[in-house]
Amino acid sequence: MKKMVLLALAAMMTLGVSAQERRELHILSTNDMHAAIECMPRLGFVADSLRALYPDLLILSAGDNRSGEPLNDMYEITAYPMVALMNLIGFKATTLGNHEFDSGQEGLAKLIDMSAFSTLCANVHPAEKWNMHVKPYQIYDCGGLIVGVIGAVALGKLGIPESHPAKCTDIEFTEPLKAIQELRWLREKCDVIVLLSHLGYSLDVEFSKQLPWVDIIVGGHSHTQLKGGEVHNGVFITQNTNRLKRATHSTIIVEDGKVVKRMAENIEIRGQKNENKAVAALVRHFSENPAFKRVLAQVDTPFENYEELGCMMCDAYMIEGQCDLSFQNAGGVRYETHDVGGFTVSDVLRLDPFQNEAVEMKLTGKELADVLVMCYNNDGHQFPYVAGMTAEYTIDPANKEIKKLVLLDKDGKKLNPKKTYKVMTNSYSAAITPTNRKDAGAGIGKITAQLIMDYLEHQGHVSYQGVKRLTQKSLTNNQ
Repeated sequence: MKKMVLLALAAMMTLGVSAQERRELHILSTNDMHAAIECMPRLGFVADSLRALYPDLLILSAGDNRSGEPLNDMYEITAYPMVALMNLIGFKATTLGNHEFDSGQEGLAKLIDMSAFSTLCANVHPAEKWNMHVKPYQIYDCGGLIVGVIGAVALGKLGIPESHPAKCTDIEFTEPLKAIQELRWLREKCDVIVLLSHLGYSLDVEFSKQLPWVDIIVGGHSHTQLKGGEVHNGVFITQNTNRLKRATHSTIIVEDGKVVKRMAENIEIRGQKNENKAVAALVRHFSENPAFKRVLAQVDTPFENYEELGCMMCDAYMIEGQCDLSFQNAGGVRYETHDVGGFTVSDVLRLDPFQNEAVEMKLTGKELADVLVMCYNNDGHQFPYVAGMTAEYTIDPANKEIKKLVLLDKDGKKLNPKKTYKVMTNSYSAAITPTNRKDAGAGIGKITAQLIMDYLEHQGHVSYQGVKRLTQKSLTNNQ
């Protein structure tokens, strides 16, 4: 009998050791929330529910937490509401998305200081004068599992994140893959390595070939909706579409110090009915601003795509700015549709949230063509929307280069390459188009959102259904 008891005790001890050797890391991740504060109470409920099951839950964001909701972006301290809500929910870390830079250097530094969570970005190196507390990585102890979290942000054609260049001065940016690789030594110190990536799905997949030592990439930037997670080159990748439609719950199983399994599930946030009451109360506090609900004009037919909204914005620039022509970078049109009914102040500020100044430039037809091509190249190969003209452009599908551009006036005649036109755009578009034009442009003292609000109030009713001013053609063997 004594021998049997000893054997039973030995078996129990063995089972205990095995149980300790198998551990789980649970991550709740978001990306590209874009200040969807109306969804934060539901996200808070999901976080609470998972934390009740997994006390060491790691809540992470892959960046672009702001820019998209006036209640957040026009707050007295710009973007503070999202920081406060993330603090309350219990986020542990975020990386910098390109839109985090919309606050400017001092504003971003202030927001980071107000954050109870860490801001991680390995390829961002601010000058000391900004006092911006960005760290390349952080190590967390999650129930005995040592987890290293690294951050990285994508750089555009100008070598900076896709934000206004003036808001990125005196900040050094390095190539993200190189910066991440310099932290490979974390693999020896950590059980799990997480990359918070605001690089976009394509780069996540490409970089996975060079990052076999990373266990999971929590991705963002491209708003790519994945079904749970995907494995590419041995690296697990997750990402959701934008504005908190969904979050991801990832589970990583570690046995004997090695990751043996990774899985993920999408959790509906917008479809979630339950709310965290404290988060909901804070959202109500931030929402008490009736000025945003003022109706500027009636929409008689629905806006059905980005171009219709972009054309309305350009008409506002041209008419309210009293210019001949205008253009708007496609990436600056922040939503795709608008129903029939009132177009409010809030709608305008969500459509154009960046507070870019309206800029007037005197350009010849040739200079304008060069600017539009440069805007296309530096705005994700998206041709800018226009007013006072139409554009026909031919693309080489092999490299997406514009091989031919024809600009036509309202009468269908080609713009005169030597004639000078007054052209209105936003300060971001002017800054990302460094051509050899004689006139760099000058601000008119109003932000473009104000021009849009003035235009809508003066029009009273708007209808842009079916409006199309851009025609794209593909290069053929005969061209």
